[in-house]
Amino acid sequence: MKRSGFVVACLAWLLLVAAIAQAAGAPRAWLDRSTMRLGETVTLNVETSDTGASAPDFAPLAQDFDLGATQSSQQVSIVNGVRDAKMLWAVALQPRHEGKLTIPPLTVGGARTAPLELEVQAAAPPAQAGGDVFFEVDAQPRNPYVQQQVRYTVKLYYAVDLTGGTISEPKASGLAAKHLGQDRQYVATVAGRRYQVVEQHYALTPERSGTLQIPALQFRGTTLDLRDPGSFFSRGREVGAQSQAITLEVRPQPADWPAGAPWLPVASLLLQDQSALPSEVHVGDAVTRTVRMQAQGAGFEQLPELQLHAPTGADVYPDKSETSTRDDGDWLYGQRIRKFAIVPNRTGSVSVPGVRVSWWNTQTDRLETSELPPQTITVLPAAAGTPAAVTPPAAPAAADASAGSTAGVAPTASASSPYAPLLADSQARFWRLVAALLALGWLATALGWWWWMRRRPQRPIAPAAAAPASASAQRAAFLRACALGDLAGAERALVAWSRSERSEVRNLGELAQRLADDAQGSALARLQRARYAGAPADGLATQLQAAFQRGIAWLPAASPQQRHDALPALYPPRD
Repeated sequence: MKRSGFVVACLAWLLLVAAIAQAAGAPRAWLDRSTMRLGETVTLNVETSDTGASAPDFAPLAQDFDLGATQSSQQVSIVNGVRDAKMLWAVALQPRHEGKLTIPPLTVGGARTAPLELEVQAAAPPAQAGGDVFFEVDAQPRNPYVQQQVRYTVKLYYAVDLTGGTISEPKASGLAAKHLGQDRQYVATVAGRRYQVVEQHYALTPERSGTLQIPALQFRGTTLDLRDPGSFFSRGREVGAQSQAITLEVRPQPADWPAGAPWLPVASLLLQDQSALPSEVHVGDAVTRTVRMQAQGAGFEQLPELQLHAPTGADVYPDKSETSTRDDGDWLYGQRIRKFAIVPNRTGSVSVPGVRVSWWNTQTDRLETSELPPQTITVLPAAAGTPAAVTPPAAPAAADASAGSTAGVAPTASASSPYAPLLADSQARFWRLVAALLALGWLATALGWWWWMRRRPQRPIAPAAAAPASASAQRAAFLRACALGDLAGAERALVAWSRSERSEVRNLGELAQRLADDAQGSALARLQRARYAGAPADGLATQLQAAFQRGIAWLPAASPQQRHDALPALYPPRD
């Protein structure tokens, strides 16, 4: 049974490897846009890593599209010594009718691409094609919430040869605009006339509620008449166009939005753990929880800061958030990634709380909540080799003068002795004399020191050096930096840690020469390459933490007789 289970596991592993390899080399197809009007053209791209594959057969597309010319290109790149080659085919498609059209799977090099969807809308109204140049603008939705992304599309149609021109950007008070992606260019037929089209996309964010008007856009350019030979020596004819103004009715926050929560209207929100917490850790060991949040329809500035409250029995050290905003030509995608170092401070069970984010779904127009569940980890006693906490000395006992202890206590006379008053009086006179002599001696010493300081030449007094931090504190700082993935902080803490144990160590190079453990030397070499040679740092923080978890493995100190110069003498002795 064990042997058969092992065979099944090996077969499953081989199938998984084959599937991954096939997915990595599978061809892919994509359109330069997913929505268009009838009469326009769209570009279908097909790419494969099989450079020996023949061009795909586009004949199945002829049922719904008129096919244009096909172009092909080959791309070769070499990264870190690895050669990567790809073949790309591009063909222009013009739909024959409206509706949702499907691009069927295409066969390339023995593999097939995934099907694609294309929405074809009605042709542009003939009334707009009244001149050589005209605009078509649209904004969706027209009644957004405050701070919700509005997708603003601009299309400039021109049927003349332009030598230059500019299109104004949408601007209005209380409106933030961001240009998305690259401008798209294609050909469209409107009212029987052929036009070149430039398409632009913007993300508009209304910053206040109420009525908001987007002014008309302006185009100013110049054109040449290629049929007139003298036009090459002239400045050309000026042409222009103006779009329609668009009005938005911006809604305020809904009444059922939670009070005090950051307002977040987005199309979708992703909240995920990017690192799994171990089930068991030791006291003092740092573990990292990495949380990622991504929203569709908002920049990272609109996303709330990720928070993780410290659970009972552990300390939490949050790192600075990694933020970014990207777009796919239609939507903004804001992202926040934050790491939290969790350091248990007692044994037992620690419940790491979850993360909860409220957001308003603009697609369904309702409140939603994304949440990461809490996680429980078992904390074991500190592992061997971990520096133990220093126990403060016990306070002196209050029973120092108890009946059974007589050490250091002057003998006293019994109260029942007839000579007790005389002994007490003589003792008092003796101690008063001793106190007077001590006072005179202290006064003479002070006067002598004052006189010597007056005659001594004055020298500047150097400030006292700060006491170095303990090795245990530097070790904890190093492990915390590794848990947060802070390589610069890990390097500083490691050098400080090593100097607290070997004062002659000043940098990583001198530390590497004194290490007796190969794993620590390998981790240190990777750290130097990553910090100063631009080498990859994937998994380096984890490697450093594992290598130095038990402490620094020092080589035994060399005796004076064993030390020798690294370089030969400049003038060696002659025989």
